[in-house]
Amino acid sequence: MIQDISPHKLHNEFLTNIKPREDDLIICVKENSFLIDTRKNALLFPKRQYFVDRSLETIYLFSIDDQRFFLLNDEISELPTGFEFMTLKNIREKIKKPLSMMYAAYTAWHLSLWYRDNKFCGRCGGLNKHSDTERAMICTFCAHIVYPRINPAIIVGVTNEDEILLTKYTGKEYPFYALIAGFVEIGETLEECVKREVMEEVGLKVKNIRYYKSQSWGIAQDILSGFFCEVDGDTTIKLERTELKEGIWVKRKQVIGQPDDWSLTNEMMMAFKYGKI
Repeated sequence: MIQDISPHKLHNEFLTNIKPREDDLIICVKENSFLIDTRKNALLFPKRQYFVDRSLETIYLFSIDDQRFFLLNDEISELPTGFEFMTLKNIREKIKKPLSMMYAAYTAWHLSLWYRDNKFCGRCGGLNKHSDTERAMICTFCAHIVYPRINPAIIVGVTNEDEILLTKYTGKEYPFYALIAGFVEIGETLEECVKREVMEEVGLKVKNIRYYKSQSWGIAQDILSGFFCEVDGDTTIKLERTELKEGIWVKRKQVIGQPDDWSLTNEMMMAFKYGKI
């Protein structure tokens, strides 16, 4: 999966009063795009030394090994030579490597959205400032503290003996099959979420729910928990058309994976295909 970057390691500890060095990487986000070097067939973010303006404000994000990443917290009037903005979707489809940089992009995206959406206090409307002791935003008026948002969600592999239920979402151009997924509601357990999402999306009851693995998925600010379960009784699929445009039972050997092996969904599909589940 995308986080499997060994021997490299992500260090996401919060560091205080840290300024970028000349060779530190700068994450610059504009709408849904990253500033990257488009001359190379690899994901390359600009170094601090590439920016002419020495007064640019940055926020420390994390490190991978000894390589530090900072989020640009300013507007820039002049792009570094050879760098252009590219959407994360296009980066995934056209560049894809190295994996450690892709993982950095997904993680940086998660944090950049949180910083973007929390410039002001949701309680009183006051201006937020960065905490000096932890990764948090503190209201300068009412002192309300906001921590990074992480959305709990589930991925479900529903099986029926030698078949697994595969789906396609309504309104999405993505041509590949996936598994049922959904966000956890307030007041429910992960297992209850599994039962509810399967019933809501395909009208099936399930049993024997087993935890498989988790994954951070920064593009949706998620922490995903993967489960396998078995259909309980009637196997007739009743699609919720506002959510899904297709849902089919697929034999183990006929499961076709997604174009890369980054997602928990794809790993679970392949685990079933090759008899690991």
